[in-house]
Amino acid sequence: MEISQLNEQELGRRESLSRLRELGIEPYPAAEYKVNASSAEIKAGYDDEKHNFSDVSIAGRIMSRRIMGAASFMELQDADGRIQVYVKRDEICPGEDKTLYNTVFKKLLDIGDIIGITGFAFITQTGQLSIHAKSLTVLSKSLRVLPIVKTDADGTVHDGFTDPELRYRQRYVDLIVNPQVRDVFVKRAKIIATMREYFNENGCLEVETPILQSIPGGAAARPFVTHHNTLDIPLYLRIANELYLKRLIVGGFNGVYEFAKDFRNEGMDRTHNPEFTCMEIYVAYKDYNWMMRFVETMLEKVAMATNGCTKFDVWGNEIEFKAPYRRLPMLEAIKEYAGVDISGMSEDELRATCNKLNVPIDPSFGYGKLVDAIFGEYCEKNLIQPTFITDYPVEMSPLTKRHRNNPRLTERFELFVNGKELANAYSELNDLIDQFERFEDQAKLKANGDDEAMYIDMDFVRALEYGMPPTSGLGMGIDRLTMFMTNSTTIQDVLFFPQMKPEKKADKPSEEA
Repeated sequence: MEISQLNEQELGRRESLSRLRELGIEPYPAAEYKVNASSAEIKAGYDDEKHNFSDVSIAGRIMSRRIMGAASFMELQDADGRIQVYVKRDEICPGEDKTLYNTVFKKLLDIGDIIGITGFAFITQTGQLSIHAKSLTVLSKSLRVLPIVKTDADGTVHDGFTDPELRYRQRYVDLIVNPQVRDVFVKRAKIIATMREYFNENGCLEVETPILQSIPGGAAARPFVTHHNTLDIPLYLRIANELYLKRLIVGGFNGVYEFAKDFRNEGMDRTHNPEFTCMEIYVAYKDYNWMMRFVETMLEKVAMATNGCTKFDVWGNEIEFKAPYRRLPMLEAIKEYAGVDISGMSEDELRATCNKLNVPIDPSFGYGKLVDAIFGEYCEKNLIQPTFITDYPVEMSPLTKRHRNNPRLTERFELFVNGKELANAYSELNDLIDQFERFEDQAKLKANGDDEAMYIDMDFVRALEYGMPPTSGLGMGIDRLTMFMTNSTTIQDVLFFPQMKPEKKADKPSEEA
């Protein structure tokens, strides 16, 4: 960005920057600034009778100022909130030189600048808790103008920084001027911490598996591809970590889990981002029935940890996360919501049924995708309260053990909440022969044009040859879970930096600055 492209206010800030240096004040000091209190700690603990917090050192960003001659007020924002600061000229400039107040504070500092204040807490004549400044230190000069969000006496917000394009692209500004946004990410961290604690208490080990993979296995999705120059081979960003975690079960661990960054080269919408966080957990000697109980107990704990209750609003619906949840077999769900019994239908009959029901399908769809198309069109939107959809057809579940009572089905469930899938779990397939045959079926689908069909991972096949104990596995989207727990309507609201379309014209730091 050239100087000629700067507006008047930005030019003024750069002039202030130069003037500070001329006065011998470094606007970006390297030395540590010791902070001993936060705005929240002061607000929670100050006692006017005890006059505690008598030696406060606090740092933050100037969010507003009222200049009034020899004394002024400003609002300082730190990581925990905002607090008022009272600045008196003769307090911060006890000697004859009043430059720090008359020139620096009144003329060269701007809203958005980061400063340090030492002083003491007190209550003003109007009853407002404030910090009486004894010293002021410039810590970082802001060269861009912050959006000014104003709130009137009734709590109505004016000139809010609400444009999603700007908020998601400039999350740093969003966090400054919309501090309530931080609450979502604090809750996200609490969700992960609660899950991690629950898994550890149940004897599971947190592990890490490769992000760059030679075979993008473990899910039906289109991968991102890159190239390793030294090895001269293609590599893929993982679409799932399932097959590596199951290798660890083969190796002798009884329970492993991972909070993994996964990548899928597919569309973006309000519930999908090409880079997302998925938690996968695998526990030996368990089945999908055990996993359902495990998951509903976990989600009840997560709801209590993040919201203090198990029932709260999610996108306009009151969702109850208290266990137990409904169990509904997939074919029964289709019968209930679509009004047709597809059990026993051939692929041709199923395709005809899709056409009769006006379900959009593609000629490359096999039996599994046809079933999924009907389910998606007629069932998902009706699954508002947490519901385990169970017993999927074999064709839809290439990594799942066949159902113990019906070999055409598998021991799989997906958890749906508010019409959206939240989790996917299996009694894991550990029959090598069956697994290899299903991999071959996936290869045929890929040859017929299904670019989301699974790749054959021969090393995973080799691992199964050594024998994997009966195992139950689960994958859960952390981004979507956070959306539910924070009542956020888009995935962009729960990601610090969601994927965005390229800016038409990107700014670059000015060399002249």
